Amino acid sequence: LAQQRLLIKGGKVVNDDLSVEADVYVEDGVVQQVGPNLNPEPLTGLTVLDAANRLVIPGGIDTHTHMQFPFMGSRSKDDFYSGTKAAVAGGTTMIIDFAIPHKGCSLIEAFDTWKSWADPKVCCDYSLHVAVTWWSNKVKEEMKTLVQNKGVNSFKMFMAYKDIYMLNDEELYEAFCCCKELGAVAQVHAENGELIAQGAKKMLAMGITGPEGHALSRPEEVEAEATQRAISIANAVNCPLFVVHVMSKSAGKLISSARREGKVVYGEPIAASLGTDGTNYWNEDWAHAAAYVMGPPLRPDPSTPGFLMNLLANDDLSVTGTDNCTFDTCQKAQGKDDFTKIPNGVNGVEDRMSVIWEKGVHSGKMDENRFVAVTSTNAAKIFNLYPKKGRIAVGSDADIVIWDPKASRTISAKTHHQANNFNIFEGMVCHGVPVATVSRGKVVYEGGAFSVTAGDGKYVSRPPFPPYVYERIRQREQVCQPVPVKRAPYAGMVSET
Repeated sequence: LAQQRLLIKGGKVVNDDLSVEADVYVEDGVVQQVGPNLNPEPLTGLTVLDAANRLVIPGGIDTHTHMQFPFMGSRSKDDFYSGTKAAVAGGTTMIIDFAIPHKGCSLIEAFDTWKSWADPKVCCDYSLHVAVTWWSNKVKEEMKTLVQNKGVNSFKMFMAYKDIYMLNDEELYEAFCCCKELGAVAQVHAENGELIAQGAKKMLAMGITGPEGHALSRPEEVEAEATQRAISIANAVNCPLFVVHVMSKSAGKLISSARREGKVVYGEPIAASLGTDGTNYWNEDWAHAAAYVMGPPLRPDPSTPGFLMNLLANDDLSVTGTDNCTFDTCQKAQGKDDFTKIPNGVNGVEDRMSVIWEKGVHSGKMDENRFVAVTSTNAAKIFNLYPKKGRIAVGSDADIVIWDPKASRTISAKTHHQANNFNIFEGMVCHGVPVATVSRGKVVYEGGAFSVTAGDGKYVSRPPFPPYVYERIRQREQVCQPVPVKRAPYAGMVSET
């Protein structure tokens, strides 16, 4: 059971819009009071956490995970228990995973399957995006059911993984139209699947079978082209667009330009694209190189992470996820002779908050308030969870992290809590460490010790038409529609040929 009463004393409460020295009082999983020198009575049964000289921030929301995902002949190592346990150790108190049906299969059945995997295991709250991997009237009806009855308000379309998940432009247009009609956010994996298929054939024909072939077969322009195409289609429909795992400078620039033109587009760089780069694909140790294989790939230009962090710090990019999809070395080795068979995926759910603090706040690129915005608040607003999530205020869920900005830790597979035998951030020193994590009013992690129970987390429904996203969409629908020119009928001659 959640601890009934909790007092967090002496810290600095940091929201996306301001920071203030204040105590936080929690009862039955909900914030009841925020203010100086709180003294709730009675003291019996009250748990007190000391936050002196520390920050008190909303728990992180990871917008992009794949727990126990059956993919490329394997299943990702982190299930909903180990994955969410690792998440709370890193200061994340909610994940949004993806239910992904095979082509021709039911979206509702996929949703029910993923939910049945998650419900008995999650240690923190979660929600589900649903992927649209094919198109028909049945899919359209199921999307409607998911929005109206299952609390889904986001759908992901793949522009890559030809013959497995990929949609063509006509199908994307139809899916975007349906999202807009239902008040959902359209998400895209933006890579040109046709070019990837041809690039992979070309690399293998040249005898390039190692992990570097993965990066060479899907270069940066393949991501940029699909990003621009998705933006164009979404804009034609007047549908909000969320570009997942932004991996390259060129894709980041396109999203930034679209936002500055007033388009309703959000970009999600991930811990991996902000914290490491694709030079690792050329490492002479095959296992090391394969560890970094993900789609889209990390970019070999080592200035990419800093460039993406600059965009994130200045609101050109909006939120951060991880695309956490862990496969161990033995699983990756299915592709030891052919890079197209290396299961795509990296870790990140445990280290995202620290990586972003290190590369963003400690480096001087963003302040503590922007950190909260990109790790929780913006996600909560985009996916209609705000202010229950992503904020510390009276009435908000008590998903809270006590954060020590002066402490540091070194990331290592030897000490992480993820179910994997390597970590792509191995050896990175991060300033900024979660000291305690509170989920639904319960202290689930403190001083390196867990107090988690499988199934304690809850599925969170997300209503359609998030105001943060749809207010502009609705206004454009009213005032930006083309109208015919009023003119007198043509009365002249008409050629008969």
